[in-house]
Amino acid sequence: MDIINSDQAPKAIGPYSQAIRAGNVIYTSGQIALDPATGALVEGDFAAQAHRVFENLKAVLASGGATFSNVAKATVYLTDLANFATLNEIYASYFGDTKPARTTVGVAQLPKGGLVEIDLIAIV
Repeated sequence: MDIINSDQAPKAIGPYSQAIRAGNVIYTSGQIALDPATGALVEGDFAAQAHRVFENLKAVLASGGATFSNVAKATVYLTDLANFATLNEIYASYFGDTKPARTTVGVAQLPKGGLVEIDLIAIV
């Protein structure tokens, strides 16, 4: 197994790696809307947080030699399922014609007060 880290994504806020590559599979840790430069949660609404999450994931995937087109599975955690339609719109803008399997879960709380967290499994 190889550890994947990107300077373009926030440093892990606990005892975990941004991602692990095992053979030809990349498993990303969940990303919340942390600004990589400051480590603070980005300001703004759900859409601003969702875009930051996808940019963080894009950076981690790139460090492992992957893009969103390599993603086989996504797991999304939302603190408010009323944001589901907005999530779908933003999600589609990053994945385009790629339509990985996905699970979306409503949760009571996320680290640092985030509104959305996403982890990915990619095949490279």
